[in-house]
Amino acid sequence: MSDARELSGWTHVYSGKVRDLYVPATTPDDDDDWTGDPLRRSRVVLVVASDRVSAFDRVLEPAIPGKGAVLTKLTRWWLDQLPEVPNHLAYAEDDRLAGLPDVPAGVVERAMLCRTLDMFPIECVVRGYLAGGGWKEYQATGAIGGIPLPEGLSNGDRLPEPVYTPAWKAPLGEHDENISYERTIELVGETVAEQLRALSLDIFTHASEVAESRGVILADTKFEFGADRDTGIVTLADEVLTSDSSRYWDAEAYLTGATPELRMASFDKQIVRDWLAANWDQDEVEEPPTLPHEIVERTAERYRALFERLTLGL
Repeated sequence: MSDARELSGWTHVYSGKVRDLYVPATTPDDDDDWTGDPLRRSRVVLVVASDRVSAFDRVLEPAIPGKGAVLTKLTRWWLDQLPEVPNHLAYAEDDRLAGLPDVPAGVVERAMLCRTLDMFPIECVVRGYLAGGGWKEYQATGAIGGIPLPEGLSNGDRLPEPVYTPAWKAPLGEHDENISYERTIELVGETVAEQLRALSLDIFTHASEVAESRGVILADTKFEFGADRDTGIVTLADEVLTSDSSRYWDAEAYLTGATPELRMASFDKQIVRDWLAANWDQDEVEEPPTLPHEIVERTAERYRALFERLTLGL
């Protein structure tokens, strides 16, 4: 699955669906605890976003050209819009950077040098509109994540207020599982669970306002957080408000579109999801089909279009 490669001065330690993690290859001479899990023993991690694309918990072929660089730049841009929210980037004044190897030029555009955190096993999903899995759940139960919603809503409708619907982040190769807020308390404790919910809703509200000012609707997104190992502070991590972790729609199309498909003109990988859903039965054993060139090119164009719309304005 992984296209991770060795990087000079860095050791590859993990690959997720789309990101590869590295720690410094050199071992500090005075570190008596340099044993065990490399992510536990290292104070920094190099997060490299690949061009891989995933849908329905499967990594697809081929990759989307330029995707890793665009989404990394978008995450950095969003973090600049959230100065009050602690995040995992390791800034120049951080003493953790002393003596670190350089970030190799071949990955610098899609890499983030970050502080290692103790990650919470929760995907913090916030939905402002009814779409995707939330729409399917509403059709079946009249609720999302156990939260009752008004009757008579349609696909793509704006919710009365954003709802927080967390998921348990499954180990690689397993499916994430929607869970109740009460279950998050069991997993991380009441104090952290409330912080995760409050931070997620606050960030979503602010990001929605920023997106709307640029003619874009943030329909839903997911966040991940960890605890800073020095302070215990709940810290925003991983990709933030990207086209992979969020649904973005064109606001004008949403207001004028005659059908749900036209209303929800997407700036994310919905093109991939729709094609795959129409051409694969999501069989657990069968490999998903190869994405056609047209789907790959259209998806790459939408990633670029969102970045330009958000960062450059209308």
